[in-house]
Amino acid sequence: MLTGHARKERLHNPQHTRELLLQAAFREVHRSGFQSTGINTILAATNVTKGALYYHFPTKEALGYAIVEEIIAKLVRDRWLHPMLSHGKKPVDILIGIVRRLPVQPEDIRWSCPLLNLAQEMSPLDERFRKRLERLFLSWQEGVAALLRKGQSQRTVRRDLNPDEVASFLVAMVEGYASLAKNAQDVRVWEVGIRNIVGWLKSLRAPRQPRRSGRRILKKQVVKRRQRF
Repeated sequence: MLTGHARKERLHNPQHTRELLLQAAFREVHRSGFQSTGINTILAATNVTKGALYYHFPTKEALGYAIVEEIIAKLVRDRWLHPMLSHGKKPVDILIGIVRRLPVQPEDIRWSCPLLNLAQEMSPLDERFRKRLERLFLSWQEGVAALLRKGQSQRTVRRDLNPDEVASFLVAMVEGYASLAKNAQDVRVWEVGIRNIVGWLKSLRAPRQPRRSGRRILKKQVVKRRQRF
């Protein structure tokens, strides 16, 4: 229970109240889905009044959109987009590192990817949800594609690849294995998926070019000139 002082402090800090509501709503939506999440459950978890909730989020849908734009978008940025900006590493190695760091705890498998969950549940039902989720998928794919193009320019990624197609395939594999692991409720399914994705990523590396020393090349040129005479 909140003390009178804590209640007053919360009332004078609307941003804190909004963040409290948003995080509680995200946890409930992640566990139960958007449609099954009740406003009263969120209020009980936060000890916030219904009036305060509707002050920050006029409708349940507005709360859902905020979850996508503020919390799930941050997950995509923190888990994928920001690490892809790493310097000093080859692009394929960066992607392998990201995939290997993906969460593998039982609770992560149980509830799966929040982006995937909401896309499956709400994209057919609410166009505004669908567009917001689509933007996140596109930013994820565009980030991967840009990284692969950088690798091609550095000659560390195969030049015969289409970065956009490869990026969409990577996203599809990650979310596909997340879905399989959630359905099986088995961490091992996800671990196998990570190994397979890492193996596929390694195949994107450009083949190593054989190195020739300058002396050998010069010696061959001298031999050819002598043969002409």
